[in-house]
Amino acid sequence: MTTLENQRLIESRFGHVKLAAARLEDVANRTPVMRSRTLDQRLASNLYLKCENFQRMGAFKFRGAYNAMRAYVERQQQLGAPVRGVITHSSGNHAQAIALAGRLLGVPNKIVMPQDAPAVKLAATRGYGAQIVLYDRHKLDREQLSAEIAEAEQLELIPPFDHDDVIAGQGTAALELIEHCRGLGVELDALVVCLGGGGLLSGCAIAAKALQPAIRVYGVEPEAGNEGLLSLRSGQLVSINNPDTIADGARTGLSPRTFAIIQALVNDIVLVSDAELISAMKFAYERMKLVVEPTGVLALAACLQQRIPELAGKHIGVLISGGNVDLSLLSQWFAQVEAI
Repeated sequence: MTTLENQRLIESRFGHVKLAAARLEDVANRTPVMRSRTLDQRLASNLYLKCENFQRMGAFKFRGAYNAMRAYVERQQQLGAPVRGVITHSSGNHAQAIALAGRLLGVPNKIVMPQDAPAVKLAATRGYGAQIVLYDRHKLDREQLSAEIAEAEQLELIPPFDHDDVIAGQGTAALELIEHCRGLGVELDALVVCLGGGGLLSGCAIAAKALQPAIRVYGVEPEAGNEGLLSLRSGQLVSINNPDTIADGARTGLSPRTFAIIQALVNDIVLVSDAELISAMKFAYERMKLVVEPTGVLALAACLQQRIPELAGKHIGVLISGGNVDLSLLSQWFAQVEAI
């Protein structure tokens, strides 16, 4: 895209981010921005960690899910049509987010989840009152299954990232971070965000570039699931089927919708290994007392490994995207780090 086309993209979408922020006011948690002197000294920079592990249901996903469901309810009300319910497909955090949003808004919801989804996420989703439809990820396509149920039962399909209202809701995390830093008299030089399906990265890129046009935005993926990097380099969508990584929230590739935004607004994508994710999780736990899941620590891991160019002396925003981790696995992973 040309600079003018990029500007038009930002202008056309930033209004939706601000509308999402209004919908989320007094509903979503305004999550803390945390600092670490040890981290700043190690990297000779100033890092501002936006801790979405303290968001409702433990991850940024609540922002997009609630905004999309609220928008659906508003549309139905304007049309004088019934609110029949919502369906989605998710391995965990988006499932919990839709379930919680549905409970808050009084909207029935059904979640298509893989049989091998993390037990903690299955339990939490059930706990919020959702009806779960389990499937074998090796035999069935979740998008097709969800679409078939949506059509048969006249439900609104709200996918985890390939949805404009979801993208807008996720962008409110960057909006809040930049507003917080400006309150401290700080303009961020860069923003580092985890990358799975691209909803968070594309939404945050829209908000960041709208507020600070010169800011550099970076996405971070696990090495085994580097669809975003390959797509950005080749100029066309690349898919890796069920990559082998502990970052379960980053096993999903981009959609044409999120890829188009990332192509236009994201400066680069970098990679980290699973071992580096575990090291970052251990750092967050020991030095900052933060419990973060593997996908949630992607951005911090990239900073710790100095994968972000020209980090020294800069003000860097870092999205900590979620904290829903099985504590028994956490202890196993930490034991591995000590042996590395």
